[in-house]
Amino acid sequence: MKIAIYLIMAYLCGAIPFAYIISKYFKNVDIRKCGSGNPGATNVFRSVSKSLGIVTFILDALKGFVPVYFAGLVNHSVYFILAVAFITIIGHIYTVFLNFKGGKGVATGCGVFLAFAPLVTLICFLIFAVVLFISKYVALSSIAAAVSLPLILKIFNYPDTIVLFSVLIAVIVVIRHLSNIKRILKGTESKIIFSGQKR
Repeated sequence: MKIAIYLIMAYLCGAIPFAYIISKYFKNVDIRKCGSGNPGATNVFRSVSKSLGIVTFILDALKGFVPVYFAGLVNHSVYFILAVAFITIIGHIYTVFLNFKGGKGVATGCGVFLAFAPLVTLICFLIFAVVLFISKYVALSSIAAAVSLPLILKIFNYPDTIVLFSVLIAVIVVIRHLSNIKRILKGTESKIIFSGQKR
């Protein structure tokens, strides 16, 4: 019973739509009706406010981190902890609070892996940052970080169960960004332009 209750709580935690809440509360904007329409940190950053976008990313990562970090208090099984990780990310992507239409899982996934592979997650975040600086595409940066994750976990000798789980998450991230990939190929995807950079 404890396990079932914790999994439900993990889903509900992941499902908290911070992008929607923050945009609505601070700017009275429905994030689903502006920019890409995606209720995630990137759309908040682009369409509402850069600072609020950063806050959204942190909170989305935190809601991934907390359920996984404390899952061991309920059950030490790696399978249970990975189940919590998965259901938390699914909560973000298919949030019950927004008719099961949520974000793309990157920030929440970052928080999830930060809970049990902090150094690897930081390396992947660095990859994200470098690709973003060079390409200016958040989607491409997210995919690069997600695809790098299994390889880096393997290099650091993490158990195969965790590596395989990271492959699953990487596949989900890629699938969630298929529309972005199409727009990148067409040259219509929005870019993040840093100060001093040319378009």
